[in-house]
Amino acid sequence: MCSGVGACRKTLSGTMCPSYMATRDEAHSTRGRANTLRLAMNGALGNGGGPRDAGLGDREVYDVLDLCLECRACKTECPVGVDMARFKSEFLNDYWRRNGTPLRARVLGHIRTLSVLASRAAPLINPWLDRDWVRALNERLFGIDRRRSLPLWAGRTLARAWRRHAARNGARSGAPDVVLFNDTFTNYYDPQIGLAAREVLGAAGLTVGLAPHACCGRPLISQGLLSAARDRAANAVRRLHPLAAAGTPIVLLEPSCLSALKDDVPDLLRGEAQQRAREVAAACVLFEDYLNQRLEDGGATLPLRSGPEEILLHGHCHQKSLGLVAPAKALLERIPETRVTDLDSGCCGMAGSFGYAREHFDISQQIGERRLLPAARELGPGNVLVAGGTSCRHQVHDFTGVQAQHPAVLLQSLLE
Repeated sequence: MCSGVGACRKTLSGTMCPSYMATRDEAHSTRGRANTLRLAMNGALGNGGGPRDAGLGDREVYDVLDLCLECRACKTECPVGVDMARFKSEFLNDYWRRNGTPLRARVLGHIRTLSVLASRAAPLINPWLDRDWVRALNERLFGIDRRRSLPLWAGRTLARAWRRHAARNGARSGAPDVVLFNDTFTNYYDPQIGLAAREVLGAAGLTVGLAPHACCGRPLISQGLLSAARDRAANAVRRLHPLAAAGTPIVLLEPSCLSALKDDVPDLLRGEAQQRAREVAAACVLFEDYLNQRLEDGGATLPLRSGPEEILLHGHCHQKSLGLVAPAKALLERIPETRVTDLDSGCCGMAGSFGYAREHFDISQQIGERRLLPAARELGPGNVLVAGGTSCRHQVHDFTGVQAQHPAVLLQSLLE
């Protein structure tokens, strides 16, 4: 697919390619990776394993793919749409089969399973996560850099908090106007974001339900664990399809989950499951996009008081790849007496679990320092940085101490 035009070597605007912007090394551009994969698949690199191996098991090929942050910017910013994120996940799936799957990939890929268990003991586990010896142990066992802060598990998940609210206030009769997708990050780490979204949508005159918890498989896909990701995707489609078939919009709060359900899940499945996955994908919409659409068409009204003088908006990479930063900006511009600035800050550098790896720490920071992190440090008193992605918010907090907000949380704080 790569035509060699080199649009991935740009350095002044857009997102593609974050690692090239930091290193200025051709090997870490989308074009460099495409050429490496082409040579490997043609057998031009070789690994001594015969023509069928075609060089794809080489450590050198792995090293070239390693700094791909799977931001998906190339899918939209490359003139021919080279989707290196997908190629990397396919490559990793094959590479682990040849060379064995490391413990870190298994742990990070199965973060949903780990979260189910850990959240039950969150009050006991969380106080230990910031201890120096725990960080050192995580670095030794899993390669998670000790300089990184670890996210805390919520003692009460979004699903539990939602049930408790329904028990107190009584369940509404009839089908909801919209359901929230209960993703792993919101359910087990940031349930307050889900609760804020429910309150904001409710204030807009909409009835809101909670979809069954069904992980989209994004962490497994990113780690190249595609067999497990396929099983997870099939389960998500089974649980979400009745909602899609009923015509109920499925609103997502995490952009990476939206891109998984729209772009990855349908391609992981086959036959009738694939068709159902496409129907689910068509029903899925990002929170900011959905609410802005309803406000535009008159299907909802949202009473808001004046907000901060300025809001800096950092779009998640997958949000950008889906063309959904503009609706987020339009929604925030509905806040009275507020100026919204799209930072055009490219990738934050965290990219899910990428920035947690010890070998990625420095380049992760370097990518963020291009524009996002300096903007966060220069944030004026009372002004706000908004970021829809959980990894983006963690990156900003780790390197600047600034607490970026999800759009739903900011809007909730400004409800009249």
